[in-house]
This record gives sequence, structure tokens and C-alpha cells, in this order.
Amino acid sequence: MKTHHDDKGHIGRDRAADSGTAPAELLELLELLELLELDGEVLAPYFSELTGLLAEVADPAPGRILDLGSGPGTGSLALARRFPTAHVTAVDISPRMLHRLRERAAAQGAADRVSTVEADIDESWAGIGQGGPYDLVWAAAFLHHVADPAHTFARAFEQLTPGGLIAVTEMDFFPRFLPEDAGATRAGLEARLHAATDTRPPHDWTDHLRAAGFTHLDRRPFDIHLDHAQAGPPLNAYAQGFLAKLRSHATDTLGSDDLAALDALLDEDQPYSVAHRDDLTVRTTRTTWIARRP
Repeated sequence: MKTHHDDKGHIGRDRAADSGTAPAELLELLELLELLELDGEVLAPYFSELTGLLAEVADPAPGRILDLGSGPGTGSLALARRFPTAHVTAVDISPRMLHRLRERAAAQGAADRVSTVEADIDESWAGIGQGGPYDLVWAAAFLHHVADPAHTFARAFEQLTPGGLIAVTEMDFFPRFLPEDAGATRAGLEARLHAATDTRPPHDWTDHLRAAGFTHLDRRPFDIHLDHAQAGPPLNAYAQGFLAKLRSHATDTLGSDDLAALDALLDEDQPYSVAHRDDLTVRTTRTTWIARRP
């Protein structure tokens, strides 16, 4: 299975703090923030399954959790719900993301159990370490962005208590949403879109975990397939956000007819628009590596 470039195939984290950003970059950041929140809403069954798995293998239940590259808190809040006595420290480089996380934590009654640290993972971990040592380190769709993954894994190992867990998740490919015949062009549009933007081999963190000293426990793929009823009303906006992101990277690689069809699918005034169709599904896989500090 292939995966995309970091800026194409993952819900990535902004690599620079967002104070003083240009208007276009700020708009992109806000769009990313919305997409990350929608990811948590639409894929709630998946997050429940994943955190449930962590609850099964964590012994005892974690009291202190570190979320690296937290974004607006999809993982932080899912973990806070799963482990109601735990304190979660969320780390991100973006103050805007962390501000939104604090708002969401307050709205969910978890403000006293979620704290934030604005930090660049590639720089000092002094602020990160103040909330530790930790019983669980979580990093979702993030570690492929760091400058030196091996160094980051070594630092995560140092932050964990003996017996503590690390859970690293990667999106194997962008979700697919459309039926084979989407109605706006010849069949197979979404497959061609993914083929045009899918260029990188998958990430595999097994060797990095072992090299850092972790005992490898499990490499668990999650096959996600949710229909419109299971995913809920946010599915339409979620699909539109992902397809628009892919469309922005396909200008030079996809045929003009397919580009025009994509534009029609993204136009809320068009009859086949993803904004109001009820035949969408979410189809993707994510892989999680779970390892323990001896």
C-alpha cells in the first residue's frame, strides 16, 4: 500500500507557529483545523476502538498522557474520555490549534484535565517534560513531520515511566468517499485522483521503536468503512475538505476532464456536489504501532 507526500496524504501539522502568518497561510491553517475537528467527529467509532485497545493493554490505566502534535485535540479529548482520571498534556507548535483545544476541552468539561504546551518537537523538550513522566505517549499522523524521528522516539522513551506505552498512528492513505460512478464524469474519478497524488511508500515505525529501546507489542491496522448513517451529518463537509485538498495538488497531474468534474463535485450549487449527497462513505485504513518501555 502506498501513501502520499506529507502534505498530500496526511492530516499534517503546521510546521511553523501561526503568529504573523500571511493571509493565505492562515486560511490554510484554519481549513486544516476544521478538517482535523471533522476527522474526530466522523471517525468517532474508530477513535473509540483505538482508545479501547489502549485501555486493554495499559496496566494500570494511564494517569499522565502526552499527546505529541495534538492539533485541536481530537486525540487528547478522545483519550480524556477513555481515561477519565488521567491528565493529558497536549503539545503543538501552533498557538491557534492549542487555543481551540482549550476551548473544546472546556466545552466538554475536561478543562481541568487537559493542559497545553506550545513547543517545536524538534527543539527543546523542557516544557514538555514538566508534565511527566508519562504513562502513555500518543502521536497521531505527526511523527513523519519531525526532522529526526529517531531522536524524537528516543526523547519519547525518556519521558515514559517504566512499563509505559507509546501509540503511533499513521494514515495509510487519504479517505475515499465517492461511489464508483460519481455522476459528474466517467466512472473511477476518485481512483484516478488518488493515483495522481499518491507517491510515497508507507511509513513503518517498527525499527525506530526497537532502536529507541521499546519492546514492540503490536502493529495494528484499522480498516475504516462507515456509511453516511454511521458517520453522521459532518461527513459531507469532511469529504468536501479532503477532496478540495487533493484537488489543490492534482492540477498538474490529473486530466482536464477530471479536474472539471472535481470542480463540479466541490461546487455546492451543482447537482452532484458532495455538499448534499447522501451516498458518501468513508473508506480508509490507519495503522497504529503500540510499544512499551521496559
